[in-house]
Amino acid sequence: MPELPEVETIVRGLRPQIVGQAIRNAELLWPRTLVTPEGDKFARTIIGQRVREVSRRGKFVVLRLSVSHLLIHLRMSGDIFIKDKPVQIEKHDRLILSLSNDKVMVFNDTRKFGRAWLTKDPEAVLGGLGPEPLSEAFTPEWLGQALRSRKRRLKPLLLDQTFIAGLGNIYTDEALHLARLHPLAASDTVTPEQAGRLWRAIRQVLEEGIRRNGASIDWVYRGGDFQNYFRAYGRTGQPCPECGTPIERMLVGQRSTHICPFCQNEEL
Repeated sequence: MPELPEVETIVRGLRPQIVGQAIRNAELLWPRTLVTPEGDKFARTIIGQRVREVSRRGKFVVLRLSVSHLLIHLRMSGDIFIKDKPVQIEKHDRLILSLSNDKVMVFNDTRKFGRAWLTKDPEAVLGGLGPEPLSEAFTPEWLGQALRSRKRRLKPLLLDQTFIAGLGNIYTDEALHLARLHPLAASDTVTPEQAGRLWRAIRQVLEEGIRRNGASIDWVYRGGDFQNYFRAYGRTGQPCPECGTPIERMLVGQRSTHICPFCQNEEL
């Protein structure tokens, strides 16, 4: 699933190509892609609106239009492409928006898990998300207090989008390794010093991921090279970059998880 750096990379690629453009036509090729409104109303509502801004909230792509907001969550296999007209519809294309600059925005989603919302109230969809981990509101003090106020294991808590928005399996593994914290550590026993390490690690791996245009680890991702700099994720049996101990794979909440058993030996 694309995580914060991958979604941010997509947003940055979309912004110069679609901001200011009017939507001339809309084709919904897979009805279940659209959560709201129904298909016919979607086309009637979105056609004629202009793209005012493209941004990201957590793992959501957010298009602020003249009247509404179009929110897209890529889920497991979604991606967004800008193509020149005329466009040839591909097998996994789910939503196509024709723009006034003779470009088309194509939402392609092989596994059909991606979803889109056209709404005047984006907070109805986004309001439950936790803070952005690269925002000023996300501080070491906030993180420490938030961890200690919950009684959960670290990795499942960090993956909870209502706790922090944007982290997924890859960047959580990377951050926990960098912070030298075990994914099964109890959040309510994390010390202020450990919370500070984790805060710095989260921001460092996300910023590095964005700088490298995300990770291209399978057929879903494209263009990034952060996978060449992983510390732990997907490196089972390879030496830890800190101590040389082989990286181990374990399951945490049914999620494949990668740790250094020496550097991350703190199950608090």
